[in-house]
This record gives sequence, structure tokens and C-alpha cells, in this order.
Amino acid sequence: MKKYFVLALILSVASVLTGCVSSTVERVDFDSQQDLSGYWNDTDARIVSNDLAEQLTDSSWYNRFIQENDRKPVIIIGSIRNNTDEHINTSIISKKLEISLINTGKVLSVANSSERKEIRDERDDQQINASIDSAKNIGNETAADFMLRGDIKTIVDSDGLKSVRTYFITAELVDIETNTKIWLGENSTIKKVIRYSATRF
Repeated sequence: MKKYFVLALILSVASVLTGCVSSTVERVDFDSQQDLSGYWNDTDARIVSNDLAEQLTDSSWYNRFIQENDRKPVIIIGSIRNNTDEHINTSIISKKLEISLINTGKVLSVANSSERKEIRDERDDQQINASIDSAKNIGNETAADFMLRGDIKTIVDSDGLKSVRTYFITAELVDIETNTKIWLGENSTIKKVIRYSATRF
């Protein structure tokens, strides 16, 4: 009997504690820094993308291209490889980098391979279903001059109670016609110190 009483008491306490658990949601500014885990986050992606875009458009190759061609360079965003020990959605980095580049007003960006298929399907559909005056012509796509690609790596230094994570992001601009790398950039400003509790299991 006593055993059943103790079991009932435990279940009652558990029920009360479960009922007391609640969650709160706080809305924050989109550009505020919220670093909870110490791992890569959206703030890091924004900082790195803005910096690399500025490096790229302020470098000597850009002025030389403008002088020789009298137009803005056309860039396509290639792959960003994740060579870290954590899961990073590199498509977010790619898109933020594209946004940063376009917002400089100094380059043009064209759709990548997956985006092109969707657009081409729409253009093909227009040839059948749209009016002659409004249907967009086939074969008038703008070709990219360069592909921007890169990778992200980490160096982790740890002593058990503290670890330091340093992120190294490199980017390279490749001439699509010649495969020549005409610009290389890097950012290693993202460094995080993570301290662990001494009672951590």
C-alpha cells in the first residue's frame, strides 16, 4: 500500500511540475546579435557576407574590369563548401553574399543552375500560352563573366572547460572563360569563446 502511495505522490508531483513548465517568446530586432550556442549563426553570415562583398568590389580587379569593358561585371554565385565540424546551411551564406553584392550597386548577379530551370520553364510556357507581344524571347540570357565560390573552415582550441572557435571563410572569383582566379578574399574575424560549467556531464 505504501509503495502505491509513493508512486501516486511521484506522479502527482511530476504532473504539477509539467504543468508549471512554460515557454516565452521574445521578438528581437533582425540585426541584433543572439549568440546562444557559440556555433555559426545568422549574425556571422551577415558580417562575413558584407565584408567579402566590400573586399571584392573595392579590389583592383574591379576597377580594371570597368576600365576595359565599360560595364558592370556579371557574377554567378557558386557553391560554398562547409568544411567545419558543425552543420551550417551554406545556402544561407550564398544568398546573403549575393544580397550584399547586389546592394553595392557595383555588380550584376544572374540566376544559378537551380533557379534557371524554374525561369526557363516559365519562359517555355510563355511561348505557348502568352501573347506574342508579351512572351519573352528564348536565347537572350545574360551570361556570367565570373563565378564566386568559397569554403568555410574552423579551428577549435579547447581545454575542457573552455573552447575557442575561429571561423575562416575564403572566397574566390573565377573567370568562367579562362578558369583564372582573379580575386581571393578571406575573413577570419568570427572568433567565439565558449565556457562550460564545471558540473557539466
